[in-house]
Amino acid sequence: MIRVGINGYGTIGKRVADAVRDQPDMEVVGVAKTRPNFEAERAVARGYDLYAAIEDRASQFADAGIETAGLVDELVAQSDVVVDATPSGIGAQNKELYEEYDTPALYQGGEDADVADVSFNARGNFDDARNADHVRVVSCNTTGLSRLLAPLREEYGVEKARVTLVRRGGDPGQTSRGPIDDILPNPITLPSHHGPDVNTIFPDLDIDTLGLKVPATLMHMHSVNVTLESEPSADDVRDLLEGESRIFCIPPEFDIDGTGKLKEYAKDLGRPRGDVWENGLWSESVTMEGNDLYLFQAIHQESDVVPENVDAIRAVTDSMDGAESIETTNSALGI
Repeated sequence: MIRVGINGYGTIGKRVADAVRDQPDMEVVGVAKTRPNFEAERAVARGYDLYAAIEDRASQFADAGIETAGLVDELVAQSDVVVDATPSGIGAQNKELYEEYDTPALYQGGEDADVADVSFNARGNFDDARNADHVRVVSCNTTGLSRLLAPLREEYGVEKARVTLVRRGGDPGQTSRGPIDDILPNPITLPSHHGPDVNTIFPDLDIDTLGLKVPATLMHMHSVNVTLESEPSADDVRDLLEGESRIFCIPPEFDIDGTGKLKEYAKDLGRPRGDVWENGLWSESVTMEGNDLYLFQAIHQESDVVPENVDAIRAVTDSMDGAESIETTNSALGI
């Protein structure tokens, strides 16, 4: 069994912890939090050993009536791999701790790419992360774009990708985030950070990205235009993408006309927290004009990187090949 520690038990960390626990070849050593809150209380209630991430604050957990198993250093020492799910910028600060205990670490897409030996997407470059000490699982948007572009590159070749990302202002629990009653170019210059981030997976890909932020919390939306090197029909492209396990091609008859209904569908499926681990791609939107492909896809920012973290654990431990890991992860999660 691969022993996994989770440093950070927020939006991503709690989802990764549950996904790891569901895997047949992994176990959760424990999770770390910087302070006592409802997530710390829930972690203990769900049976996870809780570790204090900051020694000076360790006593706060006891004062709040929440039992801890020790400090984060002990968690790192006991783990075969640590998933760092701390806020952006903190992972880079934690790197020295992981190196001290010679424990491989995974970081999230909010960190700069140079924090790690390799940026990771299971569909795009699984083998590049084998036996790496530091791996960055790319952001939710980059994950979704990499899943889409990988099969298109393999089957048809890609001359250029152009993507406009309509981004939620914040996660549902991020009460300090905006915008409110506003639409912001973000950034106002070309490109947004997403294109260069995709290039950490596919260095030779020609891609431009623009970003907007809107007052919504449910998901991101991508308006995608890819110039292919050949001219398949829309039906051919649709068939290709329907064969991808982490792309959900939404059938027109489902009458899912937006992200709200897509989230509702995930809840009706019984998905934990209403998570959509796959790209939500509107099948009806797939259009070919010559060799130009157009489509819309939705990305659930809270959850689509979760299966990627699980696969990255297997990559750094070199315990499975990419195809077997993806199949195992999907099976355990019900994708």
